[in-house]
Amino acid sequence: MSALISDQPSASPSRWLRALGTAVLLVLLLHVIVTSVLFVDETEFVIVETLGRIVAVYDRVDPSRSDRGLHLKFPWPVGTVRRFDRRQQLFDPPGREMFTRDKKNVTVSSYLCWKIADPPAGEVPLLERPVVKFFQGLGTIETAESRLEARVRSALEIELGQVELLQLLHVGTTDGGPDGDSPLGQISRSALDQLRGQVEAESSTSRLGIELVDLRIKRINLPEGNRQAVYERMRTERERIAERYRSAGLAEKSRIESQARRQSDELLARAEADAERIRGEGEADAIRILNRAHAQDPEFYEFQRTLATYSRVLSDKTTLVLSSGSRLFKLLTEGVPPPSVKPVEPTARKELPEEPSDSPVIELPEPAREPN
Repeated sequence: MSALISDQPSASPSRWLRALGTAVLLVLLLHVIVTSVLFVDETEFVIVETLGRIVAVYDRVDPSRSDRGLHLKFPWPVGTVRRFDRRQQLFDPPGREMFTRDKKNVTVSSYLCWKIADPPAGEVPLLERPVVKFFQGLGTIETAESRLEARVRSALEIELGQVELLQLLHVGTTDGGPDGDSPLGQISRSALDQLRGQVEAESSTSRLGIELVDLRIKRINLPEGNRQAVYERMRTERERIAERYRSAGLAEKSRIESQARRQSDELLARAEADAERIRGEGEADAIRILNRAHAQDPEFYEFQRTLATYSRVLSDKTTLVLSSGSRLFKLLTEGVPPPSVKPVEPTARKELPEEPSDSPVIELPEPAREPN
């Protein structure tokens, strides 16, 4: 019994050490298994290093030979993994003060869209891959954007120095902003072409490995110090231009009004002349027809005029004082005289033109009133 009691304390530390060793081995085994498996996502490029040397690059995104998914490598720390985002990056640097060609300083805010370049088609050595160039030349996205900021500012300063401020602020319509053909759009495209040329020229030496997608100017402001002075100058210039347009418009208005008035007077004068001519012709025709009618039966015409005179002068309260030789008195006392029939010669009848059935009714003028 004493021997058993004396052996138990010495056996307990050995079991504890074996258990600790087993746990360490399990942790090491788990670590080896976990760090030996690599998963490449669709949104990233991956570089695998073994003892500091690049041994694998997973940057193929073509579906026919894509390298996305699970891969094996040496466990950490022998094998290390570096991941880079392959999606487009939006770099929005702060606004910088720049000068135009007419020495006007403006604050320009722009943004640059860029990404790590995709690998070219075919087999390319590992050290020539764009993501490897980016890793060796820049390392991180922050470093790349700090270098791109200086290049973007330099390119915009060069392009802005070739245009004036009024050209820079010109828009096609009052309701819309600058379009693709505006000076801002042209400056953005020229600066982007300049930056792409620099990147392509320096890719073999500085090993950038990036691709510039787009460059745009999003805002142009005036510095606080001279903003009010520039606004006043712009307002004065616009007022001068508006006054010139207004004067030209008033002159054109006067010319159009005078021309319209002259044409109106000519049309009215021509219309009045035509009206007088037509009226004279109508009156002449009326007199000619009236004379022809009177010539056919003068006695009947005289009788008709006498009756018309009666209808005008006689009423319930009319008192007439007539002489015995007056025609009105004879008609009242003697009555209607018998008609005198005159033979009409055939030749005379032929001289009178036949009246059309639809000829207008001609009203004869009223006879003059006989004196009392």
